[in-house]
Amino acid sequence: MAMILGAEDANDWFYKGEGAANLVLGYCGSSPALLGKVLRVEKIQKGATQSAEECEVLTVHEKLVWAAIGELVESTSKKVIQQAFVATVLNPLLGTEHMDAGMHVSVSSEFLKTIEKNAHNKRPAWRVDAAEIDLRCDSALLMSDHSIFPSGASKEGSFVSVEIKPKCGFLPCSDFISEANAIKKSVTRFRMHQFLKLHKKEVSQLSEYDPLDLFSGSVERINLAIRSLYATPQNNFRIFSNGFLIYGGLGGGMDSIECEAKQLHEMKKAAEDRIKVLMQRDFGIQLENFLELVSEAIFKSGMLNQLLATQKLDAIDIEGAIHAYYNVIGHNCLVCKSLDDASLLHRYSLLHSLSLEESLKIVREYLTATTAKDCSLMISFRPKEGGDLTSNCISLRSSNQHFEYKANYIDMDIKPLEKMVYYYKLDQKIVKFYVENQENGRSPCDSDGGAENIQI
Repeated sequence: MAMILGAEDANDWFYKGEGAANLVLGYCGSSPALLGKVLRVEKIQKGATQSAEECEVLTVHEKLVWAAIGELVESTSKKVIQQAFVATVLNPLLGTEHMDAGMHVSVSSEFLKTIEKNAHNKRPAWRVDAAEIDLRCDSALLMSDHSIFPSGASKEGSFVSVEIKPKCGFLPCSDFISEANAIKKSVTRFRMHQFLKLHKKEVSQLSEYDPLDLFSGSVERINLAIRSLYATPQNNFRIFSNGFLIYGGLGGGMDSIECEAKQLHEMKKAAEDRIKVLMQRDFGIQLENFLELVSEAIFKSGMLNQLLATQKLDAIDIEGAIHAYYNVIGHNCLVCKSLDDASLLHRYSLLHSLSLEESLKIVREYLTATTAKDCSLMISFRPKEGGDLTSNCISLRSSNQHFEYKANYIDMDIKPLEKMVYYYKLDQKIVKFYVENQENGRSPCDSDGGAENIQI
């Protein structure tokens, strides 16, 4: 980590977005080593007494789960663990062509303080309220900016990128799903979660997007999925021009329910008008054709086939995996403790009779699958001018245009073992809320929120 970013470097970085654990910064300076890069800076929950750097890197039980991967277990920091997870767990599953584990660079506290100040007004309010940059970190993760092509590879204003959160692309069929939750076998998790999000005013309208369309392997259905995502982007669909966001939210933003309906409509209309102009002026393509281009790239890349196979490592659903989790941590199962259904208890007793090694495998594969369900795709395009068409080129017959593309997985974070209880509770809450509203014929906005009281 020879490179050190100090206070004097902070103004060369701009806020690009964020997830639950990291702030993402784009680079606008002149250093050849940093052009085309993004910096992932760790966040910390407001009010937390310990920095992420000071917390235990892996818990005792997490070391058991990942014991077979020495590089991961021996990691000395969260960022090193993330690199090891990508290199040793995800690369064999998804391939190295579309992955970037990144490298560490040193950062000073003054650099982080300036970044915190500069980014404050760009961040969604709910993100600001929840977390802040961890000023006690001494390094950050430097990675390729997959929303742009390498510096010098294309002329000004000639590349456009799209970021997509595919979500879970299959319906579970596990025998460990209770009869009360059988709806999970016919309605996608994404669809059901939309109802709860609307009720909680986290989104302004239900999305028509169906992940099963995106993962279908059919160009026509993929195109339908892309158009649905464009119509209601929420935080699942974003478009960038030259690395700068031009459509979609910052993890909240445009789809926030805090806006009045009329204001939200006006904002979305203005964004759509702007993107149509930018697409034609800077990229030489109609918006309609761009959405078709995205669909063709997804189909041709084959990335979703690998991603779906990795998601399907979750073979028994969280309703089964939660029992393996309690086996691993050596505690009495709180799920079974709350049940009085003899048939279900018998079914789950089969899981509690598994060996520790079998339970560890279930938990390890569930956590890996959860990363795959929660990641994003970044696909970038630039016009192809002359020369032969290569394997990473797409031809659009509708407009007689040719484009180069590159596609990458991003946000491939390792999931904490302790979150399995949260995943189980959220799963039960989502299904219960959806079933109650469907049975009663109520709008999600009309519900009394009874699903909020689920406990284990």
